[in-house]
Amino acid sequence: MKVLVTGFEPFGGDKVNSSWEAVKLLPDEVGGAPVVKQQLPVSFRRVRELVPSLIEEHSPSLLLLTGQATGISSLHVERVAINVMDARIEDNDGYKPEDEPVVEGAPAAYFATVPVKRAVEAMKSASVPAAVSNSAGTFVCNAAMFTALHHVATRGLKVMVGFVHVPSLPEQALTGNVPSMPPALAARGLEACIRRLIAAFRGEK
Repeated sequence: MKVLVTGFEPFGGDKVNSSWEAVKLLPDEVGGAPVVKQQLPVSFRRVRELVPSLIEEHSPSLLLLTGQATGISSLHVERVAINVMDARIEDNDGYKPEDEPVVEGAPAAYFATVPVKRAVEAMKSASVPAAVSNSAGTFVCNAAMFTALHHVATRGLKVMVGFVHVPSLPEQALTGNVPSMPPALAARGLEACIRRLIAAFRGEK
């Protein structure tokens, strides 16, 4: 069994991205499974090419994508990804789609294939604030999640796919009144989540 965990590069003028800072702190092995860490570009076009290629390259049993969400105070485990790209700001390639599909002709939405509530419970058990979220937005995070779920579904792959949004870093909250979470705490939550999802993949309750 192999776990693939992704985080995003900085965007929107920030010098860091809370998701990648947390992912970098994860151990190289969790629950006996090797953990591969990969940074994704904040680019609608490139992420839709890279995510499928990473799945094919690494053949993970679990793919846990993560991204930064300003304004949240806990780790948010996403329930659903929708087939819409609608950006408030440009991505890192200067692209700003409006009401465009992530994948032309694909379903309107996909549900995460990880047990979302169990993931949240695992994080809380590790004393990390966490909650279920019913909207991954319409920016690159959602596009990455939708792309992964579509690729796995259309190819019949046995890969569990989930997405976790991470609050801003304390240093990012200095310039505005927004919630934040230290990267070590976020990493602890992600590790607990991964451990629980590995158990679920193996059929353990």
